Amino acid sequence: MRLEQLYRIRFTYPESWAVSLEGGWEQHLFLAEGRCEGSVVGSFRGANFPYRRTSAGPFCPDFRAAIATDDGAVIMVDLQGYGRAYPAGRRQIVGSVRHTSDRDPYRRLNDVQCVCVGEVRAPDNPKNRSNLVIDVAELVWEPIAE
Repeated sequence: MRLEQLYRIRFTYPESWAVSLEGGWEQHLFLAEGRCEGSVVGSFRGANFPYRRTSAGPFCPDFRAAIATDDGAVIMVDLQGYGRAYPAGRRQIVGSVRHTSDRDPYRRLNDVQCVCVGEVRAPDNPKNRSNLVIDVAELVWEPIAE
């Protein structure tokens, strides 16, 4: 197997909500807005509904989003993963990504498993929102050598 870079998402959460749960857990809802660049180019909008162990702990992203490509297609995105509570100011994200589209050349992504890595970047000014950056790569199947 090998990885082939597809695109990078840069986004912020202009709106968010949270509730505290038993045992220190939290449930969040974040609305995301941003852009994709790479072999997929367009606007990115979605919702993340992650659980978080504590306000300073790890979280489990549960993302549903849409990419409106600059050439007029729509790509639905499902991202699941794990967000680490470190390092401070650039928390790590790892996960898996699936896509759905009804237009070429993106239709091929319907049959592709992707993986992602990213960062939650703390703003320089605490009054500003965090910036998130996620790289999405195709996990390419290759024959297993005997």
